[in-house]
Formats: sequence, structure tokens, C-alpha cells
Amino acid sequence: MTSKLAGLQPEAVFKHFYALTQIPRESGNEQAVSDFLVKYGEALGLDVIQEECLNVIIKKKGTPGYENAPKVILQGHMDMVCVKREDLDFNFKTDPIPVIVEGDYMKTDGTTLGADNGIAVAMAMAILESNDLAHPPLTALFTVAEETGMDGVIGLKPENVSGDILINIDSEEEGTLLASCAGGVNNIVTLPLKKMPVEDMAYYRLKIKGLLGGHSGMEINQNRANAIKLLGRVLERVEGIRPVSVLEIGGGDKMNAIAKYSEALIGVNADGYDQLKGVISKMEAMFKSEFETSDFGIELTLEPAQAPEKPEALTIETLKSVIAILRLMPYGVQTMSANIQGLVESSNNIGVMTMYEDRIEFSSAVRSSVRSLKEEINARIKTICDLTGAEMKLVSDYPEWPYKVESKIRDLMGAKWHSMYGTDIKVDAIHAGLECGLLKEKVGDIDMISLGPNLYDVHTPQERMSIGSVERVYGFLVEVLKEIK
Repeated sequence: MTSKLAGLQPEAVFKHFYALTQIPRESGNEQAVSDFLVKYGEALGLDVIQEECLNVIIKKKGTPGYENAPKVILQGHMDMVCVKREDLDFNFKTDPIPVIVEGDYMKTDGTTLGADNGIAVAMAMAILESNDLAHPPLTALFTVAEETGMDGVIGLKPENVSGDILINIDSEEEGTLLASCAGGVNNIVTLPLKKMPVEDMAYYRLKIKGLLGGHSGMEINQNRANAIKLLGRVLERVEGIRPVSVLEIGGGDKMNAIAKYSEALIGVNADGYDQLKGVISKMEAMFKSEFETSDFGIELTLEPAQAPEKPEALTIETLKSVIAILRLMPYGVQTMSANIQGLVESSNNIGVMTMYEDRIEFSSAVRSSVRSLKEEINARIKTICDLTGAEMKLVSDYPEWPYKVESKIRDLMGAKWHSMYGTDIKVDAIHAGLECGLLKEKVGDIDMISLGPNLYDVHTPQERMSIGSVERVYGFLVEVLKEIK
């Protein structure tokens, strides 16, 4: 372990977490980390399965006296969301994550940390290698592509995993057990692209930046701005300038991350520049006023840009359709739960907008703990498509995880937390997608719970993890395993 992490406790957990940060593991690029976990399990002499989709399953027998105890599945995902500061020269396909320790926090220098969900993998690895921890028969299930649609758990072969209890280590608040989560689906809208040649114009790059971004499930109720939605409002004003041309648009990093930047390449003649500049200034002031508390760093910049070799702009019809999609697309909280106070029930996040040669794609993450409301949001987006000539497809649909009234593992954890820390543990539901809903379908309706240490600003370059919280939650997990006989 690097000297920067020397002395951190529990040492085994942070040793493995640091090793994971040195392996590129963006969703869809998990071959190296999957192979790493296979070699790790084999070196311990444990039973290891690497599935075709790259999930890794490692099995360890119960310690003496626990041979006939209930079987426990420890579960987390190996992939991470890769987001960085716009000005940072960093390649997530090759570069290790720059880990920094500052007081109680482990963080990075301008990138996501990958504690979501590398800390789950590291905790399970520490338990698997230990020779002095008492525990029941264990199966460590490390899945891939959780962040981009839960493809790993979708591809899981049920015959490879069995158990009586599943402990998911993918939540982000110490002292809180999650017993239910939202379902979701990736909604991709495709608009056919029509262009027209333009000439005799000056070109400018409009950028909307400085936004906080965030997790589209965890922070969707924080009233943070979405840069793609803001761009739609700006383009609506810009479209009224004559003559004006929009040649390129784009924005966002990940479907399940609130878009923190967007941009457009705009062409105007000499007479139109002052009007364009005026629109941008007014919109920036408006956005700063609207989000002065929840997203105070919003900036709109307009910089001269080099003329394309063969400049082509969106046709007026295409531009109007783009504006309509961006203006009408649902964003943010759509309904709140009437059963659990403060819980977001359904939401949508337009996370990525990408322009190709022949089309523009708008990718959204639709979430709801009520299946019919998820379908309702998709139906509204389909109506937008019908009005604009776009098409919609749904991918990586995953179910909600319903609350169980009776749960032995939940009761055990509640009692153990109180005995260890003297406080009552909180039982809650979450408006983010956990793999538990799909795992329920794959491994059966077994007893499930989710826990984790304190993580902050996941899916953003400000992501950080509490070191002390990791120590407490890991110690708690170890004690819980000891009680399962």
C-alpha cells in the first residue's frame, strides 16, 4: 500500500481499495479488474467463477462451528462512474485514480474516486483473505456494469450463486440500512439529424459549466441545475436571432449523473454577435438567480471558435425539434412518496446529449419505486418523440426492490448496531437503483439488506469517503457475520 495510506485502519480494506484505484474500471471496461479479482481468489485457494459477462464469484467455507450456518452473499459492483473536471488532462482508460488523504476524508484530485462501489469490493476481499474472522459460508459476488444499466446482474447465471442472506454493500450513509430501492430504465431518444451548409459567419463556442452535477438518484431532490436542460433554454432564445446557425451541441458525462456541463457551436454574422452576447449574459444572470443557493457556480461563456472546414448547421426544423425535446423532457423529481416521508418516488434525469453525423441522442435515467409511474414517465417521453419525429428505445430495465415486513438480518443488524454504538440504526428506502431488485429475481426471495460507509458527492469530481466511517462499518459487518450461526 502506498505511503499516503499507511496507518489507515482497517489496513486490509484500504490496501485492497487502493489497489482497485490503480486499475482502470469504468463501466464497460472491467476486463482488467475482473481478471485481478480472479487471480486474487485463486491465490487464496478459494473457489472462483468468472462469468462470461465478467462477473466474479468467490466462495469461502464457513469457519469452524459455522459449517451449517445460513449462507451469506456479500455483494458489490466493481465498475465505477468516471467523471472529471473539464480542465483536467486525465484518461480513465489508462491512468490510475490520484488518491488523496485529507483529515478524515479520502478523495482525489479532480476525478471521481470510485468508492462507489470499490469500497464494497475491498471490504469483501479483506474478509475473504482473513484467517481469524469467524463467519458463515460466504459467497462474494462482484458484478460489472452496474452504473450503466446493471448489465452484470442481468447476465448473472442463477446456478452460480445461492444463499440465505444477501448483504449489499452499496449504500452511502453510515448508520442507515436500506431495505427497498427504486427500479429504473435507460431511456434513449434518437432524433434524425438534418443539416444545411452555411457561410460568411463568425463562430463561437458556448459553454455552460461550473455546475455541481451529482448522482441522479441520490441528489435529484437537491434542486441542482442540469446543464443540458439549461442549454435548451438558451437555444430557445438564441434561435430568435437572425441570422444564427447552430452547428454542434452536446453535454453530460453519464446517463445516471446530473449533467454538469453542455456546449454548442454557434455561428452569427457581425451584426448578430452583440445580440448573441446579450442573450448569453442575460441567461447567465437568470440561472445564477434561480440556482443561487443550490448550484451557485453556474457559468456561461462565449469564446471565438475556428470555422469548420465545411460548416454545416442544423436545419431550422431540426433545431426547433431539439429545442422542443430539451424544453419538454421531464427532469428532476416527478412524484414524492406518500408512504415514506421525504422519499422521492419517481424522477427522470437527462444525463447525456450526443450529436453524431446523422442523429442526436438524448439519454435519460428514469427511476421509480412504483412500476406504473416509471411507465408513465416513459409514456410522456414517447409523446415528445411523436411530436418531434424522434424515436425512443428502453434498455437495461431493472425492477424495484420492495420492502419486506419481516427480516431476520435487518433485526440482527439493528440489535448489533445498538449494542456496539448505543444508537438506533435507521431503516430507510432509497431513490437510487440497487442491484437487489434484480438479485431477488436471480437468487430468489432471500433476506436482503444494504449498508455502507459515508460517501459524499459520488459521481462527481468532488467524491470523497470518510475513513473513520469505513472503519466503523467494516467492524460492524465483521461482528454481524460472527452472529450468523
